[in-house]
Amino acid sequence: MFDPATLRLDANGLIPCVAQDHATGEVLMMAWMNADSLAATAETGIVTYWSRSRSELWPKGATSGHVQRLVEMRVDCDRDCLLARVEQTGPACHTGRRSCFYTADRDGAEVVLSEPIT
Repeated sequence: MFDPATLRLDANGLIPCVAQDHATGEVLMMAWMNADSLAATAETGIVTYWSRSRSELWPKGATSGHVQRLVEMRVDCDRDCLLARVEQTGPACHTGRRSCFYTADRDGAEVVLSEPIT
């Protein structure tokens, strides 16, 4: 896993992480990571984020069972954003949808692209 000292963390020690389905390329969600969540992800193989609202580690799927197993972690050229290529179990979004990016702008109107799957 990347050494946090080599990453460009924000003033709160956080870095954005985009989760992408490794098989389809679908963007599933974005959440924040810190040094501890990176270490937990490396140790367990389960993508673990930092919950800003709860101020605690958040292993994806710990309560819902909708786990993200890490396939590969990438860092962008500026080293200020991560891409977690994952194997997603169930929906990634807390709304029950496969992806958090289920709303699109189509000709100036918001369109919901998918309904909850659970």
